[in-house]
This record gives sequence, C-alpha cells and structure tokens, in this order.
Amino acid sequence: MKKIITALLALLLALTLAGCGSQQNATSKSKDGTLHIVTSFYPMYIDVINITKGVDGVEVTNLTEPQTGCLHDYQLTTDNLKTLEKADVFVINGAGMEQFLAKIADNQPNLKVIEASKSDDIHLLQDDEGPNPHVWLSITYSIEQVKNISRHLCALDPAHADAYKKNTLEYINKLTQLREEMHQELDDLPHKDIVTFHEAFPYLAKEFKLNIVGVIEREPGTEPSPAELEQTIDQVNALPVKVLFTEPQYSPSAAQTIARETSGQIYTLDPIVTGEATPAAANDYLQKMRQNMQTLKAALQ
Repeated sequence: MKKIITALLALLLALTLAGCGSQQNATSKSKDGTLHIVTSFYPMYIDVINITKGVDGVEVTNLTEPQTGCLHDYQLTTDNLKTLEKADVFVINGAGMEQFLAKIADNQPNLKVIEASKSDDIHLLQDDEGPNPHVWLSITYSIEQVKNISRHLCALDPAHADAYKKNTLEYINKLTQLREEMHQELDDLPHKDIVTFHEAFPYLAKEFKLNIVGVIEREPGTEPSPAELEQTIDQVNALPVKVLFTEPQYSPSAAQTIARETSGQIYTLDPIVTGEATPAAANDYLQKMRQNMQTLKAALQ
C-alpha cells in the first residue's frame, strides 16, 4: 500500500511540476555562478533547504534573525537590504505576512519573488485583520507551499529541475506521513476547544477539527487590555478542560495571569517561526509539529 501511495504521489507531483524544464522563465545566476536564494523567515527556509538539498551551485540564506517570529510588523534593516541585493530569488510566505515587500519592490524591481501561499489549492482564512497568513501550520497547505516553491525553482533553474523534483517528492512523503500520524493521534481526542496565544493556529485547528474559542493576545507581543483579559478568563472557565497555550517566542505573563484566575494549565504550542538557519533545520518542521501533537494530546485527553 505504501508503494502504491508513493507512486501516486510521484505521479501527482510530476503533473504539478509539469513544464519545469522550460528555459523561457529561467533566471540568470550571479556572476559567481551560484543561484542565491533568500527566504523571508524560518518556515520558508525549512521548505527551501529541503527542496534544494544536495544541489550544487545553490546557496540559501534566511533574511531574518534566528529569534525573529512572525513578520507582521517587521522592519527591514540595512543588513537585510544588503542581503537582498545579492539575491537572485526571494522566497516569501505571502498572504500579507511580509508587509515590507513594497519597499523591496521599489529598490529591486527585477528580483524574482516566489510567493509560497499563492496557489489555487490554498484557501486563506479571514479574520478581523484580513487574510490569516499562517498557512504553513496546516500540513496540507505546507505541502502545497512546497510544491509551489519547487515548481517555480524548476522554472527559474531548469538545469537542476530533476534534483528539485526528487527532493520535493521525498519531503512531501515525510509531510504526508506526518499528517497521517497527527490525524491518528488527534482526530479522536475527547476535547476539542482550545485558547491559543495569538491568531497563529486557525489552519492547524481547521485541519485537525479543533475549535479555537479565544486568543490571549490579539496583537502578539502586546499585553491584552483588562477587558480582553476578563473575556479570556471567562472563555477558559467555560471549558470542560481548562487549558491555554502559549508560544515560545513570546512572554507567557498574560497566560500566567489567566491560569491563576481559572486554575487552568498552561501548555506551549510552537508556530515554528524561529530557529537557526543551518542544514540541521531541514527536519525542524517535522519535529516541532510532532511535539505540538504530543502537547495537544496531553492537554486535551
């Protein structure tokens, strides 16, 4: 059965990436003969190093620092602009995550930009601020992002298209296995209502049929108002299992206040937005999503 599934995935991927060898859209490499790919932040870096693994003449650099979280209000630095000046390709999440793109477009109108979330197979969820950009936390959409990035890299660098396709299939197989494992572990949990730290997890919740009844901070890094705090306390008190989830990138102080008022338990869910941009990061999404799975199981049993 696994061989059949793998064969079907290979066929589907081949169809998805059809035409990747076309020279028409190929980009010119830098003078040193290297294709310099820059990624906007950590989730995109993980995808790209998996797709380009072992490919000679490709260099992948992450634009932001290891501790940088979501890019909602990120301000470009002088070093960022210097990094992008050397880039041939810039891979972004899109969907409104990188709000600094206008400045880049003004300075480098010819830079090739790959928007990973720009796919007919990714349907953006909407919240009060517009489209929610945290699509990589759906494994299904993460797979679509990987396919999308790979398809564009094949077109831009057709000389390495076969290697990109092979790496893409290998990584998608791992993601597919992860998705199946998480469904097995999470689909039958007795409790489904959760309070999360901020609006990072609606895609994960939708995929695994969890119900987000509240968020601790509407704007990450900004303490909730007294009224917001009281509302979240009421939401937690109404839960059959009083749990709330923080994120490792932000202070847990507001969650600790809510936990004291509700006798609730605090757990940590990782949106996988921070980490060292090294080859060891290739498995970080898989590892951290499995840790999130174990956390949800422990909290919601």
